[in-house]
Amino acid sequence: MKKIINACLIMFSISASAQTQLAVPDTLVGTNFALNMHKDSVQFFPTGNISHTYAFNQYKYLGPTLIFNKGDNINISVTNQIGDTTTVHWHGLHVAAANDGGPHTPIMPNATWNPQFMVMDNAATYWYHPHTHKKTAKQAIKGAAGLIIVRDAQEAALTLPRKYGVDDFPVIVQCQQYDSVNQAMSLGMEDSTIMVNGARANNGYSVYGNFPAQVVRMRLLNASGERSFNFGFTGNKSFYQIASDGGLLNAPISTTRVRLSPGERAEILIDLSGMNGQNIYLMSYASEIPMGVQGGPTMPMPPGSPPMDSPLNGIDFNIFKINVVAPTSNPVTTIPSTLVTNTPYQTSQAAITRTINMTAINMMSMDGPFYFNGQLFDMMRIDYHIPMNNIEIWTLSNQTMVAHPFHIHGVQFYVLDRDGNAPPANEQGRKDVVLVSPNETVRFIAKFEDFADSLTPYMYHCHVLMHEDDGMMGQYVINPLNTGVKEINGVDNSISIYPNPANGIVNIETSLTDVNSIAVYNALGELVYSENKSGLHQIQLNTNTWSKGMYNIIVNGKGKIQNKKLIVN
Repeated sequence: MKKIINACLIMFSISASAQTQLAVPDTLVGTNFALNMHKDSVQFFPTGNISHTYAFNQYKYLGPTLIFNKGDNINISVTNQIGDTTTVHWHGLHVAAANDGGPHTPIMPNATWNPQFMVMDNAATYWYHPHTHKKTAKQAIKGAAGLIIVRDAQEAALTLPRKYGVDDFPVIVQCQQYDSVNQAMSLGMEDSTIMVNGARANNGYSVYGNFPAQVVRMRLLNASGERSFNFGFTGNKSFYQIASDGGLLNAPISTTRVRLSPGERAEILIDLSGMNGQNIYLMSYASEIPMGVQGGPTMPMPPGSPPMDSPLNGIDFNIFKINVVAPTSNPVTTIPSTLVTNTPYQTSQAAITRTINMTAINMMSMDGPFYFNGQLFDMMRIDYHIPMNNIEIWTLSNQTMVAHPFHIHGVQFYVLDRDGNAPPANEQGRKDVVLVSPNETVRFIAKFEDFADSLTPYMYHCHVLMHEDDGMMGQYVINPLNTGVKEINGVDNSISIYPNPANGIVNIETSLTDVNSIAVYNALGELVYSENKSGLHQIQLNTNTWSKGMYNIIVNGKGKIQNKKLIVN
């Protein structure tokens, strides 16, 4: 796929022109993957400063698409070259908490993180992005993100477009705000710059794709910090949604709209047969988005509030142009009548119902901070201890003036109802993000299985990134059963820490060969202890003067970096 690589490099490295062809990021395929997150820059604007960006591998913005096969054992090396602490979260994947890439598994500058896991997920479109507490918006919006495509046997047996970049297109849509010196604003609530696969797509710029006159698949990701999109096509051309966040639906759903909030994905099929030589636009029909959902009409702001008025709020606008060209050889020209069978858990199976109330600092607040059950995020507080294999109902009650896309790590869920009414057909598949509108209550059901780890938590949070970074986030751990189930924490057993939790002297031992350094970081990513000495295998630390909380012990040996948690009481 050398030609695709070159096209992407050109798109990401030159100044934006009036028209830019849709870039198709290259794919990384196999079981061993290397990702290098680095600093870069792009001349997004025709005048003024370059925009400082983050990216992966050869790109100047965004990163390659990772192709996983269900059942494969994956080995990923993530190297941090951005000069700041980061993480990489595999959004939507069902992996052990220590491999999930949340804020408790930091990657220090110039360090490499090496998660390893089996792909247990159904065929769908997932994505990866940073998840460092208080820095997620800054790092993700600057470009540190990319797609993950999982394939499985069920999807492969269907007659669907799956020639990547030919009849199966990734479409990463963002809306961002840039300041007067052309730098992305992580808290920008006047966002008006549309990006499609990393290229500007409005305000005098446009992106176009050449799609064949046949059935084409589009993998839509809303990677914005706050804006929801109401996707459709010019002329209200109908299309079919075939997948939501975590997999295929039971059957294709004919529609003219699909609304995606930040973090949500959808796979759609559009039939372009017989349209050779014509063109249409992928649009956002934001005039149909209700007030209170970011992207809809601007809400009146209380005196003293920061501005939230974007010129895109509540209007319909083009995202990118599709030029219909000649069909490929052996094109897909039909839409399947059925896809897979989703079997939601029954409410009678639920062991518990948990309620999360979403509230604001005051009733009229529209910029936060926002709370879960009256609390802001605390790295040291575990909100829920969930027994492994629990089936649970979670009730999300939004008592604020703005909508919140709720995302949970570690599991896919099924939406049970919205205000007591059955969810629309396109929300009846596997999900990991659900938008909860103002004064709305949404219930979902999920099973917490496979991975027990009483130390490393999974996150749940609002996927409006500024809300998340301001503390609209909680965490849970999955406790092992009382029947001797072994904990799975994804950490190398060659590191031993005792006693743990500690209160005073703690011993750290490792059997890794060629150890050259041991470092200890607190929950904020600050270095509290380090020792550099070849052949280091055992040290004693006195934690009497350390603050209570969780610490990361990082051991570097033979080019392999491992970490474990230490709790100081």
